[in-house]
Amino acid sequence: MAATQALHPGSRRRVRLDEHLPVDHRLSQVYRAGAGLMGLVLLAFGILGLIDRIGFFDTGGDTVAGLNTNGALSVLSICVGLLLFAGMVVGGNFASTLNMTLGVLFILSGFVNLALLDTGANFLAFKMQNVLFSFVVGLLLMFFGMYGRVSGGLPHDNPYWQARHRPDEF
Repeated sequence: MAATQALHPGSRRRVRLDEHLPVDHRLSQVYRAGAGLMGLVLLAFGILGLIDRIGFFDTGGDTVAGLNTNGALSVLSICVGLLLFAGMVVGGNFASTLNMTLGVLFILSGFVNLALLDTGANFLAFKMQNVLFSFVVGLLLMFFGMYGRVSGGLPHDNPYWQARHRPDEF
C-alpha cells in the first residue's frame, strides 16, 4: 500500500483482508474440506435440534447426538455451519482465515460456557460434553485453517514460506 501511495500520493486504495498473503491453490482443497466437514457436522446438529422442537432458551436437558441443546444453540449451529459452507465455496485464503477465526471463537466459547455451566446465565444449555465438543471443533478448525501456513518446517517452495523470506536472505 505504501508503494501505491508513493506513486499516487492522493489516491486511496481499498485493502482486502488477505491481500498480503500468497495463494496456494493446492492447500485451498484442505481449507475447503475442513470448512465443509465442520459445516456439515454443525448443520446436521442444528437441524436435528430444530426437528425435536425444543424450546428456544429451554435448559431442560434435551439431547441431540449426545450433546445438550436448545433452540438457540440449534439456530446458532445452523448459522455457523452455513458460514463454513460459504467459506468452503469461496476457498483459498478466505476459507483458511475463516477456519482459524472460528476455531479460536469455538475455543473461547468452550471456556466461557465452562464458566457458565451451573449458573442461570447458561442460556445455550451447555453441559460438559458440549464444552468438550466446542474445544474439539475449535482445534479441528484451527488445524484445517493453519495447515500449510504455520509451521517451522515449511518447504522452501511453499508460498507462505516465500512470503516470509526475501530471496536475498538465503
